[in-house]
Amino acid sequence: MNTRVTGKIIVVGDNIDTDQIYPGRFLAITDPKEIGSHCLCGVDESIAASFPRGGIVVAGRNFGCGSSREHAPIALINMGAAAVLADSFARIFFRNAVNLGLLPVVCKGISQKAKPGQTLTVDLQAGTVTIEDTGETLPCEKLGEQAMNILEAGGIKPMMRARFGKD
Repeated sequence: MNTRVTGKIIVVGDNIDTDQIYPGRFLAITDPKEIGSHCLCGVDESIAASFPRGGIVVAGRNFGCGSSREHAPIALINMGAAAVLADSFARIFFRNAVNLGLLPVVCKGISQKAKPGQTLTVDLQAGTVTIEDTGETLPCEKLGEQAMNILEAGGIKPMMRARFGKD
């Protein structure tokens, strides 16, 4: 996994729950592209259609609260998100994101500093997030070695397949 991620951002608020990220009425959908097209429609129906491929979602406190639904990070991945930065995450969402290969980064204060449409660069090794438009750099929490290993493999399933030689 590249230790630097750069992308244009959208900004959502506090307490964005899994039903806002991927509403339950879409749970029967299996096509990845269609799943991505409904991402964050509980916040705003137009987000997925205009989301920049490789973009970054910036959120406030408690992103991914609610159910333990894996569909939330799956929808974000299929919408084209390279990462989610938040002041804080619901614990189960954070773990699901890592396991599915979506980069979650805790960056306290990011939701107050970043503005929609700006470009951010996350430097995982340095533990920083830079708002490219202003040059301001904020500290972020570094991920542990095991989380990085999982993300580098593309998720927990690809990591286990590689480890045990299964397709």
